[in-house]
Amino acid sequence: MSHPENLKYHPSHTWLKMEADGTCAVGITHHAQEQLGDVVYVEPPAAGATVKQGEACGVIESVKTAADVHAPASGIVIAVNPALADAPEAVNTDPYGAWLFRMTLSDRAELAALLDAAAYEKVAQGQ
Repeated sequence: MSHPENLKYHPSHTWLKMEADGTCAVGITHHAQEQLGDVVYVEPPAAGATVKQGEACGVIESVKTAADVHAPASGIVIAVNPALADAPEAVNTDPYGAWLFRMTLSDRAELAALLDAAAYEKVAQGQ
């Protein structure tokens, strides 16, 4: 699976997409959803929550396990994806379209610590 070039990746298997308005969308990678299996529940951080880069901020449950969602950058959550409450399986069918939450960044310099698609591919392959 190729990883979209327009995204930035955290080694904890989350992605971040910079939007034109300066906010960011955040989701989990194809590799993460593949490892989880069939997703049955998504608990993103609440709107208004402050998240810190690399720290757990939500949970995704599958038929096999539950896994923490780690924030790819620090900031404030401004929205959660309401569609995932009724259709959490969208994370499996479209991991790069089914964003978990949107946020504003508190420190844009943290983006430099994120991986591009090629570097993330190596992480996903365990290299």
